[in-house]
Amino acid sequence: MSKTIINTPNAPAPIGPYNQATMSGDTLYISGQICLDPVTGELKNKDVQEETHQVMKNLKAVLAAAEMDFNNVLKTTIFITDMHQFGLINEVYGTYFGKNFPARETVQVAALPKFVNVEISMIAAK
Repeated sequence: MSKTIINTPNAPAPIGPYNQATMSGDTLYISGQICLDPVTGELKNKDVQEETHQVMKNLKAVLAAAEMDFNNVLKTTIFITDMHQFGLINEVYGTYFGKNFPARETVQVAALPKFVNVEISMIAAK
């Protein structure tokens, strides 16, 4: 099995021992992204909508680094700290896909890195 590591300065640098994404064959596995601004390193988290937009922008940048876009996404996993915010997150998330939605699960967790409210990972393919 061969794999290619994908990292871009247009998304936040990993905050641990992992890469932004790994490509194996035509399949891209993107690590969970949070609302870190890749330029400033600051959290964009005045509310859950801003957080979700920044997460999606970070994911878009990783997809672009692999010469893909949201149309290539097969599956996402959304981790949230408060299921009561699901509707607000879902509204923002949905605007990035049009009608070409991938498979997905949403899981409530006790906490996320840097104590953000949203983290999303993706699997995409060419």
